[in-house]
Amino acid sequence: MPEIPQRTTLSPVGDDLRARVPSRRATLADVATLAGVSAATASRSLRGVSKVSGDTRQRVLDAARELSYVTTLEAAGRRTVGVIVPFITRWFFSVATASAIDQLRAHGYDVLLYHLGSPDARDAFFGRMPLSGRVDGILSLSMPLTEDHTLALRALGLPLVSLGSSIPGSPSVSIDEGRAARSAVSHLLNLGHRRIGFIAGEPDDPRFDFTPSPGRQHGYQEALQTADIDADDQLIVRGQPGIRGGVSAMAELLSRPQMPTAVFAEFDELAIGAIIALRRAGLRVPQDISVISIDNHEMAEFADLTTISQDVSEQGRVAAQLLLQLLGVEPGVPGGQPLLLPTSLILRGTTAPPRSTWSEVSP
Repeated sequence: MPEIPQRTTLSPVGDDLRARVPSRRATLADVATLAGVSAATASRSLRGVSKVSGDTRQRVLDAARELSYVTTLEAAGRRTVGVIVPFITRWFFSVATASAIDQLRAHGYDVLLYHLGSPDARDAFFGRMPLSGRVDGILSLSMPLTEDHTLALRALGLPLVSLGSSIPGSPSVSIDEGRAARSAVSHLLNLGHRRIGFIAGEPDDPRFDFTPSPGRQHGYQEALQTADIDADDQLIVRGQPGIRGGVSAMAELLSRPQMPTAVFAEFDELAIGAIIALRRAGLRVPQDISVISIDNHEMAEFADLTTISQDVSEQGRVAAQLLLQLLGVEPGVPGGQPLLLPTSLILRGTTAPPRSTWSEVSP
């Protein structure tokens, strides 16, 4: 009679866990808890990564078998990452997503892309949570999440990384929004501008609670305060994301009692729209009004737009790399603090000293 293999002893919490899991599908976190290892180690063990010891791998495999855990690899014959994004057609998100997907695919991962461009789509997604049992890790791109949404993501027990926003307890990558804005406004101040308008982005749907970059408005206000200039509400307008939003916002700003000598827009597309509105009004850029923004959008060079450049493609690549580290594919362990990538001022033709300064220095 063949010898019956002995069952590996698992975590002391196993009895309680086995009693609770049958009521739902087991997660990677359940397997890790039963095996007495981290979620990352459990993931590496199930994928056969060589850095895991034989004893640890066997303990994880026994736990997975005990809980009837079905991995993405077993279910679909491949490794998969879920990417959730609010606005896939917008420049920032499309560039970051494409870069992240390229990085993930280079390491053998397929991608399930979820476009959640409205509050209804987002709530329906989290209501049914299609990620469970289908992916090995999650990448979230600037998703506006409620506390319940965040808890639902973390309850999956999967490696999780965010880009452009922070999810407590998970690695993230972005830029220092406030610092980028201060750099933009400081450039205008150094040119001699004192009446500096601000075009902020506003959400398409207030229910979505999507604030594109609150740090940029704070940076604008801080830069003015440092220069002993009070922020004037009459110089602040809002426009929906995109060039059309910039056109309408700039038109509103021009209708107010006091016209600025310079404008800082949150995004390049808003700034390009502002330039169009100024030219339609018969005003010259930068002779009458200077314009600066943040992004270095692919259209910024053609608009000769002065801007604070961020490397969006690199943010997507680094976010994917952090997730691969959590999955045990790439070496290293992500830190607990948000990873901030650098920005830089790109000088082009839309900023210059105000006209009053020119008359003061002219012979």
